[in-house]
Amino acid sequence: MKRIESYLVGRWAAGTGKPELVVNPFTEEPLAEVNADGLDRAAAVRHAREVGGPALRQLTFGARAELLKALAAALYEQREALIDLSIQAAGTTRGDAKFDIDGATGTLAAYAGFGKQLGDRRFLCDGPGIQLGRTPRFWGQHVLVPRPGVAVHINAFNFPAWGMAEKLACSVLAGVPAIEKPGTPTALVAEAVARALIDSGILPEGALQFLAGSAGDLLDHMGPMDLLAFTGSAATGAKLRAHPNLVANNVRVNIEADSLNCAILAPDVESTSDAYDEFLSNVVQDMTQKAGQKCTAVRRILVPAARVEEVAGHLIEVLKRHRSGDPANTDTRVGTLTSAAQLRDVRAGLERLAEAAHVRCGGIDTVRSKGFGIEPTLLVAINPEADDFHQLEVFGPVASVLPYDGSAAEAVRLANRGGGSLVASVYSNDGPWTEEVVLGIAPWHGRVWIGSDRVKGQATAPGLVLPHTIHGGPGRAGGGEELGGLRGLAPYLQRTAVQGFQGFVAKAFGAGDAPAQA
Repeated sequence: MKRIESYLVGRWAAGTGKPELVVNPFTEEPLAEVNADGLDRAAAVRHAREVGGPALRQLTFGARAELLKALAAALYEQREALIDLSIQAAGTTRGDAKFDIDGATGTLAAYAGFGKQLGDRRFLCDGPGIQLGRTPRFWGQHVLVPRPGVAVHINAFNFPAWGMAEKLACSVLAGVPAIEKPGTPTALVAEAVARALIDSGILPEGALQFLAGSAGDLLDHMGPMDLLAFTGSAATGAKLRAHPNLVANNVRVNIEADSLNCAILAPDVESTSDAYDEFLSNVVQDMTQKAGQKCTAVRRILVPAARVEEVAGHLIEVLKRHRSGDPANTDTRVGTLTSAAQLRDVRAGLERLAEAAHVRCGGIDTVRSKGFGIEPTLLVAINPEADDFHQLEVFGPVASVLPYDGSAAEAVRLANRGGGSLVASVYSNDGPWTEEVVLGIAPWHGRVWIGSDRVKGQATAPGLVLPHTIHGGPGRAGGGEELGGLRGLAPYLQRTAVQGFQGFVAKAFGAGDAPAQA
């Protein structure tokens, strides 16, 4: 039996306690075991601070960008092997495995590009200089400098490659070493990704460490200059945010949690329009890609009440063309959930939602006798005001159609009942209606994606996280932000106001010809 190892303080090693099994999600065949008992997490934190951090910070932004470019190439070299492993160990179809692996490679490459424009600097200017006294002789300049700490990245199980890479790209470019802790159900894939990056020898020693298994007492060793970035459930995020040591040391905490994302179909969108085709395609893709295990997947589909049956029928038509089954088969379009625990959660969530809805396709009855697969499930709400639709995220191939009266005000009210989401998609060719909805939901959503006849075939899908724009959201979604171009470096940098003689401050710390960082 393969033992998944951790890479801490310069060496690969497995824990010594009772292991947890990692299985094939389709066959339930044991693949590997993982355990982190006995591994010295305190030493790993010291190693990052004392070895990895100084090595990264002595490099310029441009030099760190070159590291990311090389990491992207090293990961791409392992692409086919990683895809095969993901199909076996994560329950993904080949297309879904590519989505994860290529997302990781693309994000590393994108941040290499962002960093290249920063050039040979070790700090960033935050806006122009400011006259502070009666004359310009007394001057102020805000700067952003790398924090001399460690970033602990606790990643979700659904994107073992991409989730790791998007956090790592920002921390490396900022000059902060990272300890990556993967989700256990897909730790076999995450370990392979970590090995591709670490064993390449591209990063300075201590810049990247990898902890598979329990986090243990890792958070007990974090201090004021450190950062915790977490992706996962809102309940776990709340526990982490309240960790006594993190609170005592005012450790920065960045959380991406549950998200009841919505797709809003406007009353002006006819079924013969390009916008409607985009709506159907994107909703079905969100329900079926990664078996619905995406933090950006649509959970609530807001449809004008008079068109609910029409729209539900069209969605079911498209969903039936997405065959589920063995991810290793090339004609399978929908893979499996990643673990038995995940399947239990989905079944329990479906039972609750079905109390206020009609199950129109899929459902609990489609769970297979072996493995963790379930057919894509579409529900139509009997009562769209039922709290569960707006408070319970069923993290699988499940979405609910919620009727509304077609007004912008009602669309805004229902969308915002999600309590804070990562993304909302709005489909409309009506400019004033769209503007009212966007401005109404923007405070509650990290991203608003607008679909219309004019962008068909030109836009990426709303469920796709791009490195150029922020990924995060308020409220239930965690209140954090990642990515967003150079904005993604902000959690790892300290903003400081430097005040003094203008001739010195402007020369030493001013923007000069370098791009400013907002």
